Amino acid sequence: MSTVSPLRPAAGNPATRPALTDAQRTAVATKSDEALALLQAAVAEFGAEGQLTFANSFGAEDMVLTDLILKNSLPIEIFSLDTGRLPAETYALMGEVESRYHTKLKVFFPDTAAVEAYVRGEGINAFYDSMDLRKRCCHIRKVEPLGRALAGKKAWITGLRAAQAATRTNLPTRAFDADNGLEKLNPLAAWSESDVWAYIRIENVPYNALHDQFYPSIGCAPCTRAVALGEDVRAGRWWWEDPTAKECGLHVKKS
Repeated sequence: MSTVSPLRPAAGNPATRPALTDAQRTAVATKSDEALALLQAAVAEFGAEGQLTFANSFGAEDMVLTDLILKNSLPIEIFSLDTGRLPAETYALMGEVESRYHTKLKVFFPDTAAVEAYVRGEGINAFYDSMDLRKRCCHIRKVEPLGRALAGKKAWITGLRAAQAATRTNLPTRAFDADNGLEKLNPLAAWSESDVWAYIRIENVPYNALHDQFYPSIGCAPCTRAVALGEDVRAGRWWWEDPTAKECGLHVKKS
């Protein structure tokens, strides 16, 4: 299974992009219907009393799910984690989503005291110094806020795909998340990157401008860089670490 990024032509120049084939459109329509059916089933099973939520990090995959949820008026809560170090382009997209879909985002922030203690004790960019310090930063800025976001929920939805990374091979569309104590749904698990971008083009879905600057995967600004032609789609995340262990802790089984 390849995880190499095709590095799409810039969206700002439609003339440079090849037209989608009928086969591509049909394949994406089929996968979209399947993803929507999964979301609708989740609403039927978990939607009562706000017990179903979608974690939106504003990557391309998450924008597909955002579009499916909001265009179809599905009663699924959408939340985001603001680590305090997101790229400006991500904040711009957050604003565009609120305007385009006439919605307000539910945003969770890290504990201020924990961030201050980490920076004072280790340094402003200590995450570059060791994997332990990087994971501690991720825990404070992402994992702990996620725990608060998922409190009281019975199921959560993510935009994870099996083809994104070695750590996500054989990703199921549904599994029990024992660490967080609820069901975890991955409607796009079987989608390819080409499927994601075909949907975005067909439905004219807004997306992060950094994708057009060769950022296939986007996280915090200091921990994300552009990738070169042919590099793995996750090569720009924590590029100084072992690629087989590059996760922030949000999607890693602890036991």
